[in-house]
Amino acid sequence: MKSDIILLGHGSGGMLSHRLLDELIVPTLSGIGPREQNDAAVLPEVNGRLAFTTDSYVVDPLFFPGGDIGCLAVYGTVNDLAMAGARPLAISVGLILEEGLPVADLKRVLESLRAAADRCQVAIVTGDTKVVPRGKADKLFINTTGIGVLQHDLDIRGSGARPGDQVLINGPFGDHGMAVLVSREGLELTSAIMSDCAPLHELVHDLLTGLGAAVHVLRDPTRGGVATTLKEIARQSDVAIILNETALPVNPPVAGACAILGLDPLFVANEGKLLACIAPEAAAQALAIMRRHAPAGEPGPTIIGEVHGESGGKVRMRTAIGGMRAIEMLAGEQLPRIC
Repeated sequence: MKSDIILLGHGSGGMLSHRLLDELIVPTLSGIGPREQNDAAVLPEVNGRLAFTTDSYVVDPLFFPGGDIGCLAVYGTVNDLAMAGARPLAISVGLILEEGLPVADLKRVLESLRAAADRCQVAIVTGDTKVVPRGKADKLFINTTGIGVLQHDLDIRGSGARPGDQVLINGPFGDHGMAVLVSREGLELTSAIMSDCAPLHELVHDLLTGLGAAVHVLRDPTRGGVATTLKEIARQSDVAIILNETALPVNPPVAGACAILGLDPLFVANEGKLLACIAPEAAAQALAIMRRHAPAGEPGPTIIGEVHGESGGKVRMRTAIGGMRAIEMLAGEQLPRIC
């Protein structure tokens, strides 16, 4: 490409558009040749039920410690499919580019997208590119759609929590939201905070293979954090969930930054964590499986609570001093533009 920034003409559908696609976007993301570039992708036949998801990514800044908007878009889509128990097959990538975006930044994001897709063994099969005038977007937005296959008969959904289930998380939470916030605001901390942005489909595969029907609920606590996601599960399942404050895993730098900024880690976003409601007799095995996938050197997978038969969708936390605290959904906007 001759230009080092995105121009409005790159979205015209004419010569500049074709150069952008043929010289940068298509070779980087998929390598599909011109003869195979059509208005829709035709997928091969699969044996099993299909899962389908869509999401949009508007993170600010585009690049943050531990990740960027490119890998975030792939992993977020793959993880949404995984929470339904699906193996990811294919995704689409829609790009909304703002006039003036440096081509070098776009190239870096595209390379990250492709590397994340290769890591997840998911094909980028179709996409779209639009360019908007300066001030009409914020550098780059990405929309994705994902298709996966369920090659089992399990029914994994938010309404599946049952009294007695143990509530597990696969590691410390709050890292992603705080990494983005610290990067955006240019805060200087003693210890670096890295996003937990990572794919979860292999962990889910091992959980379902090892535990089968003992896995009742899988959810990734992204926007709104752990607290909001647990509240959603409690409401969908019409149960109560009681958390143990002393069991909640939070990395010390995240806890410290939250304390300084007046934030609660329970409401901070994550991009590489899952919550699972597991039958009590299988909880220990679930923890063992999660530990095999956990990075070294951080608080590991933990049982953080239990499902109770009380109706009404309540979530409460048993505090460190023995009291009970009601947990509600995030009210308002705690951390804008984190996914």
